[in-house]
Amino acid sequence: MITEAGNDPKVRSLVYLAAFAPDTGESVATLAAKPVPGEAGAPLLSPENGFLIVDPAKFATAFAADVDPATGAFLADEQVPWGLEAVDGVVRQAAWHAKTSYFLVTTQDRMVPPTAQRGMAKRAHGTVEEIASSHAVMLSHPDAVASFIERAGAVGR
Repeated sequence: MITEAGNDPKVRSLVYLAAFAPDTGESVATLAAKPVPGEAGAPLLSPENGFLIVDPAKFATAFAADVDPATGAFLADEQVPWGLEAVDGVVRQAAWHAKTSYFLVTTQDRMVPPTAQRGMAKRAHGTVEEIASSHAVMLSHPDAVASFIERAGAVGR
């Protein structure tokens, strides 16, 4: 997770794309458990054998609503389960306290609520841009994502 990996001295700044940005002592699970009024949380199935997946029947609308339907269906069918440890891991030191951060907030996201993304960006004092996109912004708007990352990387050179 960039929030902690960003503490490496070689990292100049942090870029969050449709992402959670936990603070010290938080995990993705603790952030995801905080409901945002009026915004749906991720449609995750109950953990099985220590792993999570997005409900395949809801995947396309929650994760990839603005991606070609065939691609969304493929992603739903081929998703790789992620371990609970990935979301339960507690951040020991949030790099955004010491490094510049950039947030691309996806306003049509049904995995990480846009209001939550904005709140995390605000507390990190991050530079924010918004895009009308689902969670799969890197698939639906690849040029905009690349441009956003390039602009963030150019700052401070």
